[in-house]
Amino acid sequence: MGRGVDVIVWINGTFSAGKTSTARELAGLLPDSTLFDPELIGEALNRLLPRERLAEVTDYQDLPSWRRLVVDTAAAMLAELGGVLVVPMTLLRQDYRDEIFGALAARRIPVRHVLLAPAETILRERIATRREPGDPEVVDVRVRQWAYDHIPAYRAALGWLAADAHVIDNGRLTVRETAERIAEAVRTDTAGICDIVQTPEPTRETVAAGVLFFDDADRVLLVDPTYKPGWEFPGGVVEPGEAPGRAGVREVAEELGLELDHAPPLLVVDWEPPLRPAYGGLRLLFDGGPLTPPQIKALRLPGPELRAWRFVTEPEAAGLLPPQRYERLRWALRAREGARPLYLEAGRPTP
Repeated sequence: MGRGVDVIVWINGTFSAGKTSTARELAGLLPDSTLFDPELIGEALNRLLPRERLAEVTDYQDLPSWRRLVVDTAAAMLAELGGVLVVPMTLLRQDYRDEIFGALAARRIPVRHVLLAPAETILRERIATRREPGDPEVVDVRVRQWAYDHIPAYRAALGWLAADAHVIDNGRLTVRETAERIAEAVRTDTAGICDIVQTPEPTRETVAAGVLFFDDADRVLLVDPTYKPGWEFPGGVVEPGEAPGRAGVREVAEELGLELDHAPPLLVVDWEPPLRPAYGGLRLLFDGGPLTPPQIKALRLPGPELRAWRFVTEPEAAGLLPPQRYERLRWALRAREGARPLYLEAGRPTP
């Protein structure tokens, strides 16, 4: 493959599914391919971060720096080498998958997502007979227990994983046979490019407009984007030369099929400070008002950009939205009750 078709083949699966050994074999089968194991990023952070910070998480995937560095390193390797990057890495949390694959898509890096899915009985057999590299006679009991402990999480994630990835049952396959199946799926496009929106990463502060809609129980409408973690408000980034109110109207038409004939009233203007690697900017929320039952029934999603929508109460929103986004919603609801728009900085009213 040439530089024009740089791609990542991400081999997913729970512990002991055979990802790493298959990835090594696959890198020898696919032309112009290189192996990148994100475990190395975790090992580096284990050396670089203070003990106090590491003690706050049970898995290095929970470190935002790990997820960011995986994307940055993959992009740097493809820029340096081109071709195919083979990545063996367990991703059982959908929000982490959204964050990593979404960030790769923003850099115009396509991902072919493959799931190795042997039967659970075979997984348990493999864990029981697992041997560690460098000492074939010994396996750390903690490592084995770690693998066992992740089986329930893997089982719970199978629904979205099977829908998202090209699934290969490698329970009775050799490593070579599994790698050959993946290579064939890549060659024939059976393991297609992951269907995720490619939202360009900002290079400066941005202005974004969201619109809040409500049902007859006064619950607010939230949407679940595929390209980043956490739920969101319907809306998006304001384009150059576009009025924020009109941007909100355009975005809800594109995202949900809701046609508004005028810009809705403003609820809040929130200045989001830059927190690296994000640039921050102005975030506006408008009041789209209540939706009628026929309007709710007609709501549609735009394919790869949004996964779902739902109406939620304010307490329910606290569990779905990132903290600063929830604060923005909370004050927007207060502004709606008081019929008076508010100016916020980092989700807090000023003065």
